[in-house]
Amino acid sequence: MEEETVKTVETSEEQLAKQHRKEKKDMQAKIQSMKNAIPKNDKKRRKQLTEEIAKIEADLNQKHEEELRPLKSTADTEVEQVLNGVEAINMDDGEEEEGKQPRLTKAQKRRDKKAAEEKERESRIAEAEVENLQGVRHLEGLKLAQKLAQQQLQIKEISSDGHCMYRAIEDQLAQRSEPGLITCVKDLRSSSAEHMRGHADDFLPFLTNTNTGDMYTTDEFEKYCSDVEHTAAWGGQLELQALTQVLHLPIEVIQADSATIKIGEEFESQPITLVYMRHAYGLGEHYNSVEVLKDPASAEDG
Repeated sequence: MEEETVKTVETSEEQLAKQHRKEKKDMQAKIQSMKNAIPKNDKKRRKQLTEEIAKIEADLNQKHEEELRPLKSTADTEVEQVLNGVEAINMDDGEEEEGKQPRLTKAQKRRDKKAAEEKERESRIAEAEVENLQGVRHLEGLKLAQKLAQQQLQIKEISSDGHCMYRAIEDQLAQRSEPGLITCVKDLRSSSAEHMRGHADDFLPFLTNTNTGDMYTTDEFEKYCSDVEHTAAWGGQLELQALTQVLHLPIEVIQADSATIKIGEEFESQPITLVYMRHAYGLGEHYNSVEVLKDPASAEDG
């Protein structure tokens, strides 16, 4: 009798869990359909959609909790009754308690542990989504998208590996398809370092020892240039200044909260356009390339 009671409780929980999994799957399909129905550049509607999605998920979670509550209450009562029955039997036969009580208790603990782990996992996912949607990285991305849209451009993601500035320039040069241009990261680094060595007076005043505050010595400057050429040292405005002279091209750097930086304006060609991000990937500073803004409808189809 005790075994039948426990099996009945377990079967009911399994059926409800199966139903809940299906409802969550249907909800995810509905959410995806809602996302696909809104153009990517409709920021206002997408913000409203985020709030709608959060409400849909919260309502479903509340519904599931309400459905589980009476079942858990019933299960706890029935298990308690079974255990009490076992204890009564154990007054006459201690060996029977030893055989049955631990088995029932462990089964309940496994179910409780699994439910707690699932709830914690869902909570972590929800927190991550909120942080991503409301955090500084998301806000920075929105501002940049708005600025770029005015020029009919959008961000083209570049990998974050220490070479991002050079890879972004490499991508911009590849889009031009102009013969004679340096088009690989290794050559961009080498040419940048070579130009800095040959024009030390233009760069030394901007390089200081972080410990002493003094301007770089000749040896320190040479090490700096060597790192530019041979390592994955991050590039910055000094390297951009060198590359404008090497490539004879202007470079513009678009930022979310500051005016666009323009370097090499003495050159009249179409500028290389980079996007500077302060909060990308949780790693801090990062450069991306840009590309022509895609039509939302065709982007969805692709």
